[in-house]
Amino acid sequence: MDQPTGSSQDAQSLPVCYRHPDRETGIRCTRCERPICPDCMVSASVGFQCPDCVRGGSGTGHAPDAARPRTIAGGTITADPRLLTKILIGINLAIFIAVQTSDALRNDLVLLGAWPPASLNPTEGVAGGEWYRLVTSMFTHEAPWHIAFNMLSLWWLGGPLEAALGRARYLTLYLCSGLAGSALAYLLASPTTATLGASGAIFGLFGATAVLMRRLNYDMRPIIALLVINLIFTFSPGFNISWQAHIGGLVAGVIIGYAMVHAPRRRRALVQYGTCALVLAVIVLVTVLRTLQLT
Repeated sequence: MDQPTGSSQDAQSLPVCYRHPDRETGIRCTRCERPICPDCMVSASVGFQCPDCVRGGSGTGHAPDAARPRTIAGGTITADPRLLTKILIGINLAIFIAVQTSDALRNDLVLLGAWPPASLNPTEGVAGGEWYRLVTSMFTHEAPWHIAFNMLSLWWLGGPLEAALGRARYLTLYLCSGLAGSALAYLLASPTTATLGASGAIFGLFGATAVLMRRLNYDMRPIIALLVINLIFTFSPGFNISWQAHIGGLVAGVIIGYAMVHAPRRRRALVQYGTCALVLAVIVLVTVLRTLQLT
């Protein structure tokens, strides 16, 4: 973990460790945000924690809401920090197996703007009233390589994020990012183009991971390099990739991720879920406007 550096004048303004007042430090506990020196740091799954938080908040002078183990975003620390990630992977795999045996099922689940083509009154697709496709398309895959890549990315990115945010916030981030990707694809892609895959949600996890790593002062070069490589593939001709879904999910992930890890403690839930509500409002507005345009 990179520690802040600066001039001697900057160093004089650093806070002091809450247990050792004679020691200045730029590191804070990821649960209660009190300054801690190297001797007080206890390595955790995300960042460092103070001894009181590790003991469950039994120390004196501890913040009231820090008595219960909390993640950096205020979520509850659980015994299995990857439970929701496993469930999401299981849902994707189950739907993948199901659509292999039924083309009709796959056609009912993919994101489709309007059908028949050039119709002023589409009977199928989102414009035809099948708004559920914005959600079901997020869990639908056709090619084995497609689902393999997305599920590996979900496991690699989702586990640490679920541990850092907590289950409720992590699931909200995942669903909002996926919906944002679906909404942008619905808005900008041809209405007769079928779109499917969890890539919008995955790119949302990319964006939130970058924000989290920046918040914890981690080396961001690996995640930035991986994101750039994925964006190159996204916009490369011949791969038949929905760049709209990727960009929509990425933007939503960055916005929601920033709200999750930078929300002030006293208004944490209001800022976090209020931001998610605003993102959902934009998704609904975009969807309604596009539907009006197609009908």
